[in-house]
Formats: sequence, structure tokens, C-alpha cells
Amino acid sequence: MKVLVTGGCGFIGSHAVDRLLQDGHEVIVIDNLSSGNARNLEHHKDNKKLSVHIASITDLEKIESLFNGVDWVFHLAALADIVPSIERPMQYHNSNVNGTICVLEACRKHNVKRIIYSASSSCFGIPDTFPTPETAEIRCQYPYAVTKYLGEEYCMYWEQIYKMNITSMRFFNVYGPRARTAGTYGAVFGVFLAQKLNNKPYTVVGDGKQTRDFTFVTDIVDACVTAAKRNDVSGHVFNVGSGNTYSINKLVGLLGGEITYIPKRPGEPDCTFADTSKISKLLGWKPKVSFEEGVKIMLDNIDYWREAPLWEPHTIAEATKDWFKYLA
Repeated sequence: MKVLVTGGCGFIGSHAVDRLLQDGHEVIVIDNLSSGNARNLEHHKDNKKLSVHIASITDLEKIESLFNGVDWVFHLAALADIVPSIERPMQYHNSNVNGTICVLEACRKHNVKRIIYSASSSCFGIPDTFPTPETAEIRCQYPYAVTKYLGEEYCMYWEQIYKMNITSMRFFNVYGPRARTAGTYGAVFGVFLAQKLNNKPYTVVGDGKQTRDFTFVTDIVDACVTAAKRNDVSGHVFNVGSGNTYSINKLVGLLGGEITYIPKRPGEPDCTFADTSKISKLLGWKPKVSFEEGVKIMLDNIDYWREAPLWEPHTIAEATKDWFKYLA
């Protein structure tokens, strides 16, 4: 297959490139490096089946020709994180909504056979039901969640109107090697691993009893590849989760170290937990990496986070002030 990956230099995208090249496909990457990092693909620099193009998915004129002859598209490019989406909602809309429409239109013009969209479980907000099924009420709490959900809605409309073969995958709490190290205050693993490297206490939000459906990145990629191979699930939305939910206190116990507690934040659920019965039934997919195995892999690769920003209670308070201002 000839496969195009948007955001292929990013965290999930680079792991998708690994898998697709391993499977023998020709891979084209589009990434503007706003949050991705070229070093994530450095180990493939001599692979003639990989081509990398530095461009924005919002520039349809520049990227459109790259879709010519492509069989599959994995649309993984997006701006992430909560606080910057509150601070810069138009930028997030442009990237995550307008960018998605550009990708869809490029796919439509070149008759791409299969499209996999990376959606977000953040669309559920603070749900009532656990595990949370795909049919749960949509309750977006902040602009990032809204833009990712709107991207999914556009994918589903393009699937219906233009008869394109599109499947949406709602990711739950993805973690793994190459998780983003720079930029804004974000995912817990990047924060904790930098703190561990600097012998600082882990900044645990609230009482640490809140749980997350931590899903290892190679399992996320495996789910996407599994879906791409199936032409009979167009128009479907699938949760992609680990099959369990784990407390932040459990994570700290596996990492080992001291704790300092910081205030609980508005708009955050006490639990995220995917109901994965649909993807298991229709695709036969199940996660392979246990939480304990995944955390061990993170610790084995901890040097990756040596350049990551070190977050402490006072810098977190400053970075998240708009979170409390607008979501409280």
C-alpha cells in the first residue's frame, strides 16, 4: 500500500510510521513540526520507502498533490492540550477543523480508498457511565475537545455525502515513548518523567485517586491499522482503550518517588474508561501492552525526557490560571 500519515513526526504519528514501514508499505509523512519532532523518524533516514514533507495540513494547495495514488490516509495531525486551546481557540479551530477539511478534500480529489481519523475521548467530557460507550452524550469541556469532535463530525458527513470510506477512532489517554516533551503543560507522563529525572516530587492533581484509561501508543497504532484493513466499517466510530482504568496514585507507585499535591482542576473527569466492546466485536481488536509493561518501557526510555520542561507547583499554577478562570 501507499500510505500517507499526517502528523507523522509526532508522538502517535511516528509510531504509526514505524508500524507501516515494518509492514512493508510506502509511507508519505506530512508534518509542520509545530509539535512533532523530526528526530522521531531519524532511525528511518535511510529508508527509501519513507518521504517526509514539511507542510501544514491547512495549506491545501501545497499538500493536495501528495495524496495522488495514496491508498490509506491516517489523519493524526492536530494541536493538542487544554490550556493553549483556551488561550488560542482560533488557532485550534484552524488546525483541527479546517485542517481536517483540507485533508478530506485532498482525499476526495484523489479517491483515497481508506481514511482513519484520530478522534479524542475528550469529547465525552465528564460522562455518567463507566466504561463509557461510543453512544454516550457528547459534553466537550474546552476548545481542544470541541475541535477534535468537529473534525470527527466532518469526517462522518464526508463519508455520507461523498461516499468516502472513513472510520473514526476515539483515543483514550495515549502514552508511550516519544510523547511530546516541549511546549505547554500537558500529559501526565511527560510531567512526571521530567520530575523523576530531576529528583523532584510528582505534582499529583487532587488526591490522586482519579483514574485514567492509559492506553499504550503501539496498541493505539495497532487498532488504527486493524481498522484500515477493513473496508466494511466505514462510518463507524470506535473507542480505543486499554480495557481498564488506573489511578494516578498507582502510576506514582510504579514510577517510585515523592508526591506533592496540587489543586483539583475544573472540567476534568474523575475517571476515563473506554467501553471497548464494539471494537472487540467488530474488529476483533484487543490491547496487548499491560499498564505495568507500558510504564516499564517508559522508564527504560526515560532519557528522552531530559530536555523536557521541569514543572513545579508554582509554574503549573501560572500555566493553568486560564484553566481555572474559564472552566471553574
